[in-house]
Amino acid sequence: MSGEKPSQIIDSVIEATSLQSDGSSDVQTFQPLDSTKTEVKLDPSFKAPKELLKAQSLANVLDTAVKIPFINFRVGLDFLVGLIPGIGDTIMLLASMRIVHLGHKMGMPGGLKYKMIRNAVIDYGLGFVPILGDIVDMFFKANRRNVRLLETWWVSQNKGQIDALAKHQLDAWHKEQDKT
Repeated sequence: MSGEKPSQIIDSVIEATSLQSDGSSDVQTFQPLDSTKTEVKLDPSFKAPKELLKAQSLANVLDTAVKIPFINFRVGLDFLVGLIPGIGDTIMLLASMRIVHLGHKMGMPGGLKYKMIRNAVIDYGLGFVPILGDIVDMFFKANRRNVRLLETWWVSQNKGQIDALAKHQLDAWHKEQDKT
């Protein structure tokens, strides 16, 4: 599992909502893993929002799209286009702001959007430092940081549904193991 991308992990958790353990109703009720909370109904249509998936995909293209041969290090369009003085970093700032916009569309709070904008501006500012800025840009993956903020926020907002889904998958797995 450690080699999977966050989007793959979230998708595998979410895809299991179509599983029905007894074939009855579409909505199942589960007790959350934290027994102090109320029950959560498992929504069969629950899945990661398209904005989150788009942000993950864009961050991968911007920060890790190209593998540098022989040294097993990945860079993205942010680094490559950022090598063009001035205009390259400006173009990449606009692309980074697309991820912030996707977070805004999902209803992300202002404080987290501020952190995302700060990451994008730091990345932009580093691009103006000749040579050293480009080297640091290889390691400061602002877009991946921003997507991590977005993912963490989304998971915190949907924890009950994710816990119910995880319990459902675990119960289905136990039933499968009992058959063998």
